[in-house]
This record gives sequence, structure tokens and C-alpha cells, in this order.
Amino acid sequence: MKAHAGREAVAVISGLSVAWIAFALLVWLYGESPLLVGRLLFDGTWGTGYGAGQVLFKATPLLCTGIAVDLGLRAGLFNIGGDGQLAVASMAVALVGARLGGLPGIIALPLLVLVAMAAGAAWAYVPALLRTRFGSHEVISTIMMNRVADAAIGALFGAGVAVAGSVRTESVAASGRMPRLEALLPAFRGSAASFALVLAVLLALAVKWGLRRTRAGREVVLIGQNPVACAAVRIPVARRLVLTLLLSGACAGLASTGTVLGYKGYYEMGLGAGAGFGGIAVALLGRSSALGLLLSALFFGTLQQGGLAINAHVPREIMDVLEGMVIVAVSLGDARVRGALLGSVTSGAT
Repeated sequence: MKAHAGREAVAVISGLSVAWIAFALLVWLYGESPLLVGRLLFDGTWGTGYGAGQVLFKATPLLCTGIAVDLGLRAGLFNIGGDGQLAVASMAVALVGARLGGLPGIIALPLLVLVAMAAGAAWAYVPALLRTRFGSHEVISTIMMNRVADAAIGALFGAGVAVAGSVRTESVAASGRMPRLEALLPAFRGSAASFALVLAVLLALAVKWGLRRTRAGREVVLIGQNPVACAAVRIPVARRLVLTLLLSGACAGLASTGTVLGYKGYYEMGLGAGAGFGGIAVALLGRSSALGLLLSALFFGTLQQGGLAINAHVPREIMDVLEGMVIVAVSLGDARVRGALLGSVTSGAT
């Protein structure tokens, strides 16, 4: 156990060290001082209430998609379809939310949360079916579903769903909007941080509890360790894999409560794009811990917001490079990723 914990710590420290070295080197290559740019990054994020609120806003969808990826990895699955699941859920939430009429918020908000999770789960069902029925690897099928989601949303906008002359939906009814955190904490005034972050944190705790305290959750973890042995003792491997991917999609779909309900109030083309990719980084750095996932989401949320703060000195795309390097550095030592990519769950398991 201690050796495993040590390897986990080394993987995280290695990833963060690589990110900092790469940051310093890239900034230096652009002729700027790494310390000065680092100070600007801090001032534009945690240095002000608004900046901190923006970090929390950007961390919210990352936390949801990070939970989605982590949940899949627990079962030996690599769900990289978070972008598609989030996009479909965002469209569904926006379309339903615009038609709530005078429905009170106490009913409208829970309804839209359920819609978001149901839409994300529905989009993950096809990869789940392809994996358990036909042995198709979920990495391929979830990538495919990301592209299908883009095409389907584009077709809907072209068919008249969008507001005339735009690439956005109608606005969600006021009762369906997620309250901003500034209502409780005035220091966040002007930022897009909303109570969707609270939902994301509760989701992380609920998933952790479910994996430890329920029979289905414990079986999911066991399947991730040895699916053949689980099938031998009559654990319904295929059904548990389907359940895991559906729940993973639902987690990714919940991210739309922060982007659509908490921020824009409608869905527009590209809103939330990249959160699925960012969720991979969050899951790998979070190491299957609810607290680790939250801290990881805050870290990458800081990078995203910090990119805007330093854009006058160096390109903000540097932060995307750092995110990618962290994913590579951490995943090289992550047995869960290696197992998922090797397809350790056999297609004939039942």
C-alpha cells in the first residue's frame, strides 16, 4: 500500500514538475521573465476575487468531466467522449430550459439537472453497447461520438433550432438559471462562478461513496482490476460496464449546468468545448480521490484563467501545451490508463 501511494505521489509530482519546467522554458523562449509572468498569472487568478471566481467557474466543468473519466478508469474503461456528451447535454438543457414557462425554480432546476445527466448518459450508451456487444474499444467509439455530436448539433442549428442569424439557442427561462456564487460571496462579483460547482463537488462525493458502499460500485472496481476473474464468479461484467459508461456520460453531462445554466443562459456552438479533454488531465492528476479531483480541477482552471491574464506577454495557448504535457507525464506511470488502452475487459464477458 505504501509503495502504491509512493508511486502515485511520484506520478503527480513528476507531472507538475514537467509542467513548471515547460512553462518557464516556453516563457523564456518568448523573451519574458518566468517569474514575472508567473506573478501575472497569480494576480489574474487567485490575486483578486473576480479572478478566483473565474477559476472556480472554469474548474466546474473540468471537475465533472474529470469525475466522468475517473469513473470509467475504475472499471478499466477510457471514456474520452466527454466533449460530445457535454455538448449533447448542453443542447438538451437549453432546449428544455427555454420551454419551462412559469415553472418555479424549485422544480425547474432539478428537472434540468436530470435532463443534463440523462442526455449525457444517453450519448454514452452507444459506446457502451458497442463495447459489450461487439467488442469495439470505447476509445474509438467515444471519439466517433464526439464527431457525431458536432454534426448533429450543427444539423439542429441549421434546421432552425438556433435564434435567427446566430448559432445559439433561445434563452433558458429565469427559473431554470443556476444562481451565481456572488449572491452568497460578494467577493466573486462579476465572475461566472455558480452553484454548479457545489453540484460538482457533491457529485464527486457521491461517486466515491457509491464505489465504496454499494455492491454495484465494488463490483465495478473489481472488474477494473480483473474482469476475467469477475466473470468466473458470475459478476455481470457486461452490465456493470454499461452502467459505468452511462454514469460516466451522466457526470460529463452535468457540466452543462455550469456552462449553460450558470453562465450563458443558453447554448451556443462550441460552449464548453475542450472540457472533455481537460477532464482527462483532471482524472489523471486527481488519482481517484474526491479531494484530488477537486484540487486538480482547480489547478487546470487556474491555468485556463491564467492564460487570459498573461496573454499580453505570451500566447495563452502555452497553457494548453502545459495541460497536454501533464497528461502525458502522469499517464506514462498510470496503470489504469495502460490497462484501459490494452482493452483488458474481454468482449465475451457477461
